[in-house]
Amino acid sequence: MNLKDLLLEKKSVIVKKWFGLIIDNYPADSSNFLKKQKNRFSNPVGYTISESIDSLFDEIVHGVDSEKVFPLLNDVIKIMAVQDFFPSKAVSFVFLLKQVIREELGNDIKKKQLLDELVSYESQIDDLALLSFDIYMKCRERIYEIKADEVRRMTFRLLQRANLICEIQDQDKDPGPETVLTQNIKG
Repeated sequence: MNLKDLLLEKKSVIVKKWFGLIIDNYPADSSNFLKKQKNRFSNPVGYTISESIDSLFDEIVHGVDSEKVFPLLNDVIKIMAVQDFFPSKAVSFVFLLKQVIREELGNDIKKKQLLDELVSYESQIDDLALLSFDIYMKCRERIYEIKADEVRRMTFRLLQRANLICEIQDQDKDPGPETVLTQNIKG
C-alpha cells in the first residue's frame, strides 16, 4: 500500500481534523459556532472552509492542478483576509494539513517506509502555502484600495456639502472627483 492509498482511506478523518485545527484559530465563541453549525446559509464561513479544504485534499492526493487549486485557496484566504488575520495565521491552515497527516499516518508511514512519498506530498503543501501567501497579499491590497477609495469619496462629499468645492468643468474632458478636489478648493 502506498501513501496515496492511505491518504484516500483516511480522508474523512484527516479532513475533519484539519477543519478542526483551522477553526481553532478563531476565538472560542466563533470556533464553537463554526464547528457545530453545518448549514451553508447559517454558517457560510464554516461551510466554505470545509468544502474548500475537502477539495484541496483531493487535489493534493491526486496531483495539484493549479487551475483547480487557485479558486479553492482563494475562497479560504479571502475569508482570512477580510477577518484581519495576520499573514502567518491566514496561511497557516495549509501547514496544518502536514501536522494532521503525520499524526494520523505517522506509524503507517514508518512501518511501510513511505517517507519519500510523504516528503513529496509535503513539498506540494509547501507550494500551496506560498501560493496562499500571494493570494492573501493580493486580497489585503484590494481591501486597502477599497478603503482608500471610500475615504476619498467621503472627503469629496464632505467638501461638497461644506460648499468648499466649485465644480468647474473643462469643455474637453470631465474631471474625476480628485481633479475637481485639487483644482477647485475655495479659500
